[in-house]
Amino acid sequence: MLKQWLKKQSVDSKFETLRFSVAIIIALLVAFGLILLVSKEPFEALRHLFLGPISKFRKIGNVVETAIPLTFLGLSVSVMFSANQFNMGSSGALFMGGTVAAIVGLTMPLPTGIHPLVALLFAGVVGGLITSIPAIIKLKWNASELVSSLMLNFVALNLGLYLIMNHFRDPDAGTLASFKFPETALLPTLIKGTRIHFGIFIVIFMVIVIWLFLAKTKWGYALRMTGMNMNFAKYSGISTAAVILYSQFIGGFLAGMGGAVEVLGMYDRFRWQMMPTYAFDGVIVAVLGKQNPIFVPVAAILLAYIRVGADTMSVNSDVSYEMISIIQGFIIIMIAANAFLKHYRQKMVVKEATSHD
Repeated sequence: MLKQWLKKQSVDSKFETLRFSVAIIIALLVAFGLILLVSKEPFEALRHLFLGPISKFRKIGNVVETAIPLTFLGLSVSVMFSANQFNMGSSGALFMGGTVAAIVGLTMPLPTGIHPLVALLFAGVVGGLITSIPAIIKLKWNASELVSSLMLNFVALNLGLYLIMNHFRDPDAGTLASFKFPETALLPTLIKGTRIHFGIFIVIFMVIVIWLFLAKTKWGYALRMTGMNMNFAKYSGISTAAVILYSQFIGGFLAGMGGAVEVLGMYDRFRWQMMPTYAFDGVIVAVLGKQNPIFVPVAAILLAYIRVGADTMSVNSDVSYEMISIIQGFIIIMIAANAFLKHYRQKMVVKEATSHD
């Protein structure tokens, strides 16, 4: 039995690697064809797209900086999706997490080292409370968490802007921004010449914690079982109502922490005036990472690399930044399509089975 299970895991691993690689190759070939059609210097544009993110040390820093909040969002969505909960409130939780971190930074005089940790904790709790609201509404009135969470994002956005602009806005800033954070609240920069900050260690720690939670604890097991088959989980004695609630709280907690890390690591004051452009990218990262906490950072780095490459390409060539949406779209479609190369997987299973008979 164990031998058969190991064979299956080996085939699945090889197949997913193959499918992922083919999906990326197809997407890049399509992008190459489109660039040939719209650009007068297609090879120059491609050079900036693929090599731009590693052309300068600062660009490498941009990839890492972008990947940090993407990883938090990917973890957030992965936890909720693993419980089959389609809560899209990570965006609002991230924004309110950044807002709360800014308020804690401005109002609580605390020592260096303690200050940002307290801000992260408050931001995570508030983020968790935001994503818990759709869970409570679902449990009480069986309302779709997808719809309620999307509407809640606008509430979080406008509430956060109200708090900052009416109570913490700096009138001398020359823009709509808060007062400057004290040095004690900021996450220190780690590498000179970049903005890579201490948040990279925090996100690595959270990746490990979430993996251990999902893979090694009874609560993680209950969460995964509920996601695979809620009726089976319920009849097995699992409190699916509790799973629905804590899975969405944990997802919001991670997103709130991500917002706090981004604000305190990348800015000297709260500057957001709308949802960050990567706010909905947590879904993309979760899909690319197969909702596996270990693969989420890899997916985040891949998406960040493509984004930085697209930005470099748009600045240094005649191809617009929107081209990245096409590349990204094809990658997501190919990887998310479970039937893609399914016939080849069956051949791999047969071959693996017959080769060991």
